[in-house]
Amino acid sequence: MKKLLDKSLKPIAVYALLVLLLSIPTYFVIIDFIWERELDKHHYAIRQKLQQRINTMHLPDSSVQKTIDMLNHIQPGFSFTEDTVHPLQDSLYTIIRYDAFMQDREQFRSLRTHVTVNRRLFRLLIETNMEEIDETIIVLSAMTFFFLGLLLGGFVWLNRRSSIRIWKPFYETLGKLKSFRLESETPLVFSASEIYEFNELNGRLADLTQTVVATYRTQREFTQNASHELQTPLAIIKSKVDILLQDELLTSNQMEAFEQVNHAVGKVMHINKNLLLLAKIENGFFDRQSGHVELRNAINELLEQFADFASEKHIEISHWMPERVSLEANSALTDILLGNLLINAVRYTAEHGSVSITLEDYRISIANTGQQPLPDGKLFKRFSQVSESLIGSGLGLAIAKQVCIYHGWVIDYQYRKGQHVFSILFR
Repeated sequence: MKKLLDKSLKPIAVYALLVLLLSIPTYFVIIDFIWERELDKHHYAIRQKLQQRINTMHLPDSSVQKTIDMLNHIQPGFSFTEDTVHPLQDSLYTIIRYDAFMQDREQFRSLRTHVTVNRRLFRLLIETNMEEIDETIIVLSAMTFFFLGLLLGGFVWLNRRSSIRIWKPFYETLGKLKSFRLESETPLVFSASEIYEFNELNGRLADLTQTVVATYRTQREFTQNASHELQTPLAIIKSKVDILLQDELLTSNQMEAFEQVNHAVGKVMHINKNLLLLAKIENGFFDRQSGHVELRNAINELLEQFADFASEKHIEISHWMPERVSLEANSALTDILLGNLLINAVRYTAEHGSVSITLEDYRISIANTGQQPLPDGKLFKRFSQVSESLIGSGLGLAIAKQVCIYHGWVIDYQYRKGQHVFSILFR
């Protein structure tokens, strides 16, 4: 995932590179055009000066011929020959040919024209080596690369420096949002910024967190109060039902009805107890490091409690715990966490199934046989049922998840090779 600054710089860098690549052929075409035009002007100037100066000297034909022969001999890129035919139109062209003086193939700009000396017509060829144009283009391209790179590098550097200063309030706000914990019930307070948009953002976020905290506090207080207030009426109802069940005058139908009521009241009391436990965990009622927990001993004690339940269903329980793993954690919550996972493993395993427990390197895995994977999306949510055949309170895994969050542990679920596997990393 890329940062916002990198995304804004990328199109600029791509655009600069495209401009740089397009500038090289553009330089070549423009410089070549200018170079040829200047050479053509220079050739015409040479022709004009040559014709004027020879004619103003009033030399005899013999001397003129000697002068022309000397020019042809000592002047490179110069050809002066007498022409008896009618003069043709001037010709400007570029040619690549072998140069005897340079001992290599060279590029020349040429002018083929005519001059009149002492009323005699001569054909004049003037050539100028154009190899300097390649060197000029190379130098200009290198300078363009250098200055464009310098410009782009300076722009990136200045943009980053200014962006760090401009975006500093944003990152401060982001840091406070990352550290925000709803259970602390402390609204966020943001620093004032010189930028209007950031001040608006901070103001809206401050109002939002205040609203969220107030809603959370109200919900927490309602849950706590409701759980506490329900305890006494539920206990009274259950005690009255227990008394009625002992009445010998009850008919069989009445007895069955009261047993259903007693079962329902017991289930409500269990749910109420779990909800109160969740509220206490979320509100930090427990001490995270209130005791020393030896995981192997804790698991063995729980296995003894569930041994009869497992034997009734003919479930084979195996465990592999070669190491003694000790934790500084709340012992009561740790027992609840392990107990919920173990009781779920035994309860939701079909008869003649198996449950295995592995404890190694601060990781415990509890696996039990199963026909199909559980729905991950609602697995750790409150009141979610993972089995249609066995109906529970739907709070066991939610409590386990909350205990792990409270201690900073990691719990996850996987289905592999026909087994449900719940794992906890105690680090």
